[in-house]
Amino acid sequence: MQQILGMMRKAITDYQMISDGDRVLVGISGGKDSVVLFAGLCRLRQFIGIDYQVIGVTLDPGFEGVNTDYSPIVRLAEEYEAEYQVRRTDIGHVVFQVRQEENPCSLCARMRRGALHDVAKELGCSKVALGHHGDDAVETFVMNLFNEGRIGCFSPVTYMSRKDLHVIRPLIYARERDVLHAVRTNNLPVVKSVCPVDEKTNRQWTKEWLLEMEKTHPGITMRLYGAMQRGHVSGW
Repeated sequence: MQQILGMMRKAITDYQMISDGDRVLVGISGGKDSVVLFAGLCRLRQFIGIDYQVIGVTLDPGFEGVNTDYSPIVRLAEEYEAEYQVRRTDIGHVVFQVRQEENPCSLCARMRRGALHDVAKELGCSKVALGHHGDDAVETFVMNLFNEGRIGCFSPVTYMSRKDLHVIRPLIYARERDVLHAVRTNNLPVVKSVCPVDEKTNRQWTKEWLLEMEKTHPGITMRLYGAMQRGHVSGW
């Protein structure tokens, strides 16, 4: 976990992600990335020298009409003495039953993003922290290039003017393998997604394509990552 904390601290400092007095809402899906982010932000409060609060929020999509059990995350929040809420939603019903989307990920992401921003405003939070890491950034860049023919990616810090919120990504310097290592070595709880299209998405295809490319072009992911930084893609 120390390696992850160091990467998070550097990202927060480099991009001035968090300031004294901030209430930071952490979007927790239950997956490894968001759980490591939540644990990391809670632990960083002890020594980073910034006075901020952490509030974890999970939006349960209610896939197939079932409420997911997030009790492992509740216990983690209690361990760190951090506030945590689960908000039950009908996002899964709207996406799969009402709209019957052939490509549901985009609509689901938009609905979850909007709901999370609304909760952040309700709770008086100035920042929304998401668990995107460096590999996510490269995958997003490749998806935008292949699918839309454009150069772009999410930024380490994004200001949402309509909501007056900053979206921050403190794991931006970490790799997926770093996150996995932190989960395993710290016995962090992960709640498995029950999304009907989990691991059948365009992002999963992109992840597997990059893994295949690594076999014949070792280091290609990090070279793309470095090129994105040097080229200041989407504000980097």
